[in-house]
Amino acid sequence: MRDSQRPALHDDPSGDPSERPSERPSGGLWEGPSKGPSNGRPEDRSDAPDDARPAGPRTPSRRALLGAGAAVAGSGLLAACGTPDTGSGPDLKAGLYGSHPSRRPHTSPSAHGSHGLHGAAGSPAPHSTHKDHDAHGSHGTHDTHDSPGTHGSHGGGGSGGRPPRGYVTPDGPEVAKCERERGTGPVRHFTLTAAATRLDLGGGRTVRTWAYGDELPGKEIRVTAGERIALTLHNHLPQSTTVHWHGLHVRNDMDGVPDLTQRAIRPGGSYDYHFKVNQPGTHWLHPHVGVQLDRGLYAPLIVEDPREPLSYDREWVVLIDDWIDGIDGRTPDAVLAAFLKRAGRHGGGMGHMGMDMGDDGKGGGGTATRHGHDGHGHGKGDHGHGGGRGRGHGHEHGSARRLFGGHRRLWGDPGSVDHPFHLINGRTARHPHTFRARPGDRIRIRFINAAGDTSYRVALGGHRMTVTHTDGYPVRHAKTDALLLGVGERYDVLVTAEDGVFPLTALAEGKRNRSALAVLRTGHGAAPGPSDRPGELRGRLMTADRLKAAASARLSSRRPDRVIDMTLTGNMARYNWAINGRPYSPYQRYPVRSGERVRIVFRNHTRMWHPMHLHGHHFTLPHGGPRKDTTIMLPGRRLAVDFDADNPGLWMVHCHNIYHSESGMMTILGYRS
Repeated sequence: MRDSQRPALHDDPSGDPSERPSERPSGGLWEGPSKGPSNGRPEDRSDAPDDARPAGPRTPSRRALLGAGAAVAGSGLLAACGTPDTGSGPDLKAGLYGSHPSRRPHTSPSAHGSHGLHGAAGSPAPHSTHKDHDAHGSHGTHDTHDSPGTHGSHGGGGSGGRPPRGYVTPDGPEVAKCERERGTGPVRHFTLTAAATRLDLGGGRTVRTWAYGDELPGKEIRVTAGERIALTLHNHLPQSTTVHWHGLHVRNDMDGVPDLTQRAIRPGGSYDYHFKVNQPGTHWLHPHVGVQLDRGLYAPLIVEDPREPLSYDREWVVLIDDWIDGIDGRTPDAVLAAFLKRAGRHGGGMGHMGMDMGDDGKGGGGTATRHGHDGHGHGKGDHGHGGGRGRGHGHEHGSARRLFGGHRRLWGDPGSVDHPFHLINGRTARHPHTFRARPGDRIRIRFINAAGDTSYRVALGGHRMTVTHTDGYPVRHAKTDALLLGVGERYDVLVTAEDGVFPLTALAEGKRNRSALAVLRTGHGAAPGPSDRPGELRGRLMTADRLKAAASARLSSRRPDRVIDMTLTGNMARYNWAINGRPYSPYQRYPVRSGERVRIVFRNHTRMWHPMHLHGHHFTLPHGGPRKDTTIMLPGRRLAVDFDADNPGLWMVHCHNIYHSESGMMTILGYRS
């Protein structure tokens, strides 16, 4: 996307005038300007979190049922109303974690008190009945969600809420049947240990952090499609944790979401994950508890294709990450706490929060407010963080700060955490990892953005890249100079190595020209330095909307059976990130049914970038675009994505900026039983 192609923006529904976008340029990523509210009419914006409706007209009896539902919502008794065939399905608190011993934590199962839920949902918006004419040219009936009125108080463990009935449970018979249909296969056994450790980021720069097996990244897990993974996680952390398999269509009770698909693994406990892997591609694994992802807890997960169509001499896995943990006593938990404190919200996030108790488990997890730590200082304040103007050097919240500048920044605010380092395969730009090859070698590079808050513009100096896959699925091959990787996204590329020494640079979007660096060496020459910027960064930039799915990755042509609107809301001043204005609760449900073609319509009504991620499925982008599980939503954009509901369970949809998701920008798609 060229810099001149900026999206139109609309007022932030959360209402802070200082955060409302004021410019209305045209064009951009994705479909076009998002249509905000017009004259307050519900038909102009379908983001009301209410109950599900199957295709067909609304009848008087259904309206009456909705009215009755609204009357009891505050008591938490509202089940899945509005659907004539709603059943009295099992309560999620009964049998949520399964009766099979290997699916339970090896410690005694109990709720982890530090993972409390936060806040009550707001009042439902008016119910909408319109059909949406979307980017695909078809339309479907809009659905909204089931949510009881009580969400549990902040930090209290969710007392008072209850899950809606009539949904598939993560350990239910529908999930087991789907796993059986995936078939049998050879079992590959792995062990993973999450522990506090000290890591060397290069050049003697060591940090105290959390990691898998004392390595950064964690040791690669590599299997072949058709095999089964059997992995035991040992938790030696001072916090509860889980493992989420980002990009894999796993059985629902193996998805690693605490309070939803499993109980979190308590300190000292272990957990057995086992599931069939059928789709090849570049994936990764990480926790789904609190802001643990922004430590060192991540590892590549590569699923090889037994019928691999590509031909290459070498393969590299390149994990890009932003780093703050253990630098001058700071931790990701302290960063999030600083954002919330500045917004007048104290204590912790409202997602899968596990607040940092420090390396010794006794508190004092560092600080995110070292004054002026990077020496930049901004006398005009922090541009809408809520702290006012007139701040001079030494009075900014060093790591919890909005950042501007950088190289040819795309529209909007890509991230807001001032990570002092950016890494490729665990190394800083001053002491980079070196990849070696011979001139003429054909190299497959698997890029993974494992950052907590940063999107990257990636280029290999002196080379053009041919994009072959994104998020594990093949695309029509497309040549480019640079790639844009949002948080959680993956791209596979092919390059033919030239003779010499070349920088592989990942430039942090919107973050003061900071970057990560690795080196390709095929011959003699001086290594590039951390400030080197290959000219390819200024060349053609490949974004997902410019790619087309390969024939083998396309969904069949079909109108959606169900359309779900998800408007992304919130602002930096209040740090109130949410979907449809409602913060996350594990009892939310946007209903779907097995066999449906489901359309999600994302609208970004904020000034921030939001990399939206769907668990357990891949969606297709409009106009023959690629299959993906994560996509960047720029400010003011609207994007309609389709997926087939073929993996029953309860599945997260959330922003993969970990600070946004932990502040509330998450929700759940639930299969009806």
